[in-house]
Amino acid sequence: MSKRKKLWLGGIALVVLILGVGAYIVASLIAKQFEPTLRAQAIQYLHDRFHSDVELAELHINRPKMSTIQVLLRHGRGAIVGVEGDGLSMRFGGDRSRPPLFAIKKVFFTVDIGMLFEQKKSVSFVSVDGMEINVPPKGERQNFGGGGGGSNQNVIIQNVQINNAALVLLPKDPAREPLRFHIARLHLKSVGANSAMRYDADLTIPKPPGTVKSTGHFGPWNASEPGDTPLQGNYTFDNADLGIFAAIAGTLSSKGTFDGSLDSVAVRGTTYVPNFELKMAGNPLPLSTTFEAEVDGTNGNTILKPVRATLGHTNFTTTGAVIKHEEYSQRGIDLNVDMPNGAMRDLLRLSMKGPPFMEGVINMKSSIVIPPLTSKVKAKLRLDGTFDLRSAKFLRSTIQDQIDQLSRRGQGQPKNEEIDEVISKMQGSFHLENQVMTFRSLAFEVPGAAVSVAGNYDLAHDTLDFHGALKLDAKISQTVTGWKRWMLKPADPFFAKNGAGTFLKIKVEGDAHHPKFGLDR
Repeated sequence: MSKRKKLWLGGIALVVLILGVGAYIVASLIAKQFEPTLRAQAIQYLHDRFHSDVELAELHINRPKMSTIQVLLRHGRGAIVGVEGDGLSMRFGGDRSRPPLFAIKKVFFTVDIGMLFEQKKSVSFVSVDGMEINVPPKGERQNFGGGGGGSNQNVIIQNVQINNAALVLLPKDPAREPLRFHIARLHLKSVGANSAMRYDADLTIPKPPGTVKSTGHFGPWNASEPGDTPLQGNYTFDNADLGIFAAIAGTLSSKGTFDGSLDSVAVRGTTYVPNFELKMAGNPLPLSTTFEAEVDGTNGNTILKPVRATLGHTNFTTTGAVIKHEEYSQRGIDLNVDMPNGAMRDLLRLSMKGPPFMEGVINMKSSIVIPPLTSKVKAKLRLDGTFDLRSAKFLRSTIQDQIDQLSRRGQGQPKNEEIDEVISKMQGSFHLENQVMTFRSLAFEVPGAAVSVAGNYDLAHDTLDFHGALKLDAKISQTVTGWKRWMLKPADPFFAKNGAGTFLKIKVEGDAHHPKFGLDR
């Protein structure tokens, strides 16, 4: 290799070495000159913005994408640097009795280091990973208020990307479990100082499992009362598997809007489950709802305003609440249902195995109580209400044949086969508890006959035990034919009482599919 070429290569190596040393020197100068300033300004901003004591374990500035000479000559103006921080936490007034307001594992942002000494500052991008937001109970921040500076007005963060975050709403009682929401992804975009930020987010829901996608506006942050920070937007929730629950199954989709604050949100929306079913029956029906609800973020209680629902062909409305009782660790359900013109087929199909045994139009009002569960839903379910059933017809021939025969005898025409497929009416009041349906009153009517009974239906064992009275329009002798009719004529006066041609004490036993009617003592 020629001497001239060696000198040329040596010169290049020297230049590279000088540039490398220069870059190292510049990085060191930036770290020495700007890191303390940037650290102090970041801590002051966060302190003023959130009225909290700030702790920051580490802060490092990466080398800017600008030549060494340009950084020195322009005093850092236009030098965009990346800043990495670890172990960031903010506590209300230094209070360590509760979790920090914010706890962040890693934060990264870009900043023009020349702006550090200007009054107005702008941060174009902030990336946060592993953040937990702990919102205290309402009213526990009034003693921390104040804080102050103008840094809130003079710093604008344009974009924030948050991954793997959790929003935790702390209860007033530290012994209780907090309400926790996992946020897989959240992007915030600023529209100006002290203004709400536009956002889009993916929230992971554990039960039923799925991802809620939401867009809307968040803020401005209320430092004195974080729970009062405004929140509004819309959401979609698709293909959620209800099979994770013990008693029900189906695939849920929902969409809607919400408005309020972190403490209390009003939600309006719709849900649709094309294959809703009770697992004990296994007969799916389409279920759709239109709802309004108030969600209390401080305790997770949900107040339902009238929820309008359609199950199969049956429309009904529901009001009530999903609340946490003081004596339980879980939430219970307290509802009131109003069903003015329900299809009996739909209710029986949903609640019983096999095809429905009856059809008709049902008007029902009932309370539904499901206490916090320690066992199966059907063992805990409590109902209390009234109903009346119109245009009822039994779909199984053996039952309907018995009803037709009762009507014939009640009308004094036991052999009249034209009296067929008679329509029934039924009404009563009921109470369900521990899987036993108690009918305080149950009245059943067909042309020529009326039955009034009270008793129990054990759902767990499918057994009937009813006692009451049978009234027939016809006299007892008219319920039979031939010589039996003449033999019973002398007995007519003894059985004709209480305004009926025939009055008999009866009992109903057996099961719902094969009830047995007989005389009672």
